[in-house]
Amino acid sequence: MSGKLRMRRFLTLTAAVVMMLISIGMYAAPMKSAMAANIGSVYVIPVKQPIERGLTSFMERGFKEAKEMAAGLIVLEIDTPGGLVDQAGEIATLMKDSEIPIVAYITGDAASAGSYIALNADKIAMSEGSMIGAAYMVDARGNRIEDAKLVSWWKSKMAGAAEAGGRNKEIAMGMADINLKVDMPEIGLTKQPGEGLSLMHDEALKTGYADTIANSTEEVITWMDYSTQDVFRMEPTFSEKLATFLTHPGVMTLLLFIGIAGVIIEVIVPGFGVPGILGVVAFVLYFFGNQVAGFAGWETWLLFVIGIVMLAMELFVPSFGILGIIGSASLIAGVVMAAYSTSHVALSLGVAAASALVAIIVVALVFKERGVWRKFILSDSLSKEQGYVPNEDRDVLIGLVGTSITPLRPAGTMELEGRRLDVVTLGGFIDSGRPVRVIKTDGTRIVVEEEKG
Repeated sequence: MSGKLRMRRFLTLTAAVVMMLISIGMYAAPMKSAMAANIGSVYVIPVKQPIERGLTSFMERGFKEAKEMAAGLIVLEIDTPGGLVDQAGEIATLMKDSEIPIVAYITGDAASAGSYIALNADKIAMSEGSMIGAAYMVDARGNRIEDAKLVSWWKSKMAGAAEAGGRNKEIAMGMADINLKVDMPEIGLTKQPGEGLSLMHDEALKTGYADTIANSTEEVITWMDYSTQDVFRMEPTFSEKLATFLTHPGVMTLLLFIGIAGVIIEVIVPGFGVPGILGVVAFVLYFFGNQVAGFAGWETWLLFVIGIVMLAMELFVPSFGILGIIGSASLIAGVVMAAYSTSHVALSLGVAAASALVAIIVVALVFKERGVWRKFILSDSLSKEQGYVPNEDRDVLIGLVGTSITPLRPAGTMELEGRRLDVVTLGGFIDSGRPVRVIKTDGTRIVVEEEKG
């Protein structure tokens, strides 16, 4: 009996231990899963515009805010045609210096410099139909740059970024240098010299240029083992949106046209006020947009102010156009320095100046009677009605008698039939208020003598 009792107690104890272990396992499993999930909010930054100084400033603000909120992950939503290589380099430096893990989620195109930004992320995710590559350098007109030094430099930057992420650097070099031959056995393709190299999402996954395929940012966040309940999406501020609009090439050209035409029309046809105000406002918007975008500094505003002041002084100070020339040169220098690309602003400035010239000519013709050129043209006439007597008619004065207004010693002034005339005597003195007779005229001289009796 005692043996059976001991066996029953053993079995009961064993069952209790098993049930306890099962309970602990069921409790520990979700705890282990919860502990495995990464902690921290997710900060999403859209990269959906050309790569220029404005984007760099935008991302600098984003990375700063992500750090301040102690974010656990940064997701870059990339869809960009590329842009300035130097700005892509600054963004890449920003990414490398970040202590927060970064995932590049390519939702559309990561072309040109955009592919360099993606390669500098810790992980790359791509949506279906997206692309990465075509990173060979082009100039402002879209022509491929063939300078060997520049190509070699860019190729090494792309290769370094790829290699740092454990990716095949030969593919990155082929993206940057169109003249390279690149074998890609993973996808059964070989890039021949003269061909561009870009990878679709499935090709990128097979070659290691994408770590996963995702259909949404939430999928990327989940894939990185972060919660989708604490996601902050960065949005441009009003001033950043306004700057993006104002720095659009078309809008920039329109602002320059209004600025040039308005200010010059105000100078040549003073008194309107409206053209001058519109011109100054257009220039202010141009400089404001470029400053918020990060292109313009205080020196461009200084040049703008100097230019406007000089042009305003031209309206009131006779300078034979010198102040106007200095003011125009200062404005042009400020406009060029404020833009992110000299070649781009040269095109916009050329189109705006040509259009403004047409408008200025039309206004000048319409308001020619009010133009500034009236300062240089004698428009007053010396008529008989105003008391002036032409030289050729002065012989008719001979014999007429008037009164000396001032003493004639021998020159002075007389009044004759309501007109004041400059006269001279033959050498004698005649006091004021005396009757005098015109005895002859000699060119511009009127010779008189005192009337006796």
